[in-house]
Amino acid sequence: MLTKKQQRLRRSRQTRIRIATQGVARLTVNRTNLHIYASVISGDGGKVLASASTAEAEVRAALGGSGKGGNAAAAQLIGKRVAEKAKAAGVDKVAFDRAGFAYHGRVKALADAAREAGLQF
Repeated sequence: MLTKKQQRLRRSRQTRIRIATQGVARLTVNRTNLHIYASVISGDGGKVLASASTAEAEVRAALGGSGKGGNAAAAQLIGKRVAEKAKAAGVDKVAFDRAGFAYHGRVKALADAAREAGLQF
């Protein structure tokens, strides 16, 4: 029997294969209980072009001293930040890689905020 993490990684594998055939940059998301992380990774060499997370000192200050990164408001902030950084790096079209996480709650909030900030996917 597969563990919860193994099931998620199994789901993510197929998505990564499909995105690799497209040859575009991917916006990947990782979610933990305390934080949410987002990175834009180039389609050709696998280099990180832009990243943002609730673990960054600036973001923790913006969220208030509590540094609550495990909610939808924090995910929206990260989506906006990663989109701005990606556009500054010259990327405007990405494939959304949710890494096997359900497109719901924090993952959806991050994706919607990135779209509003100008990323296309």
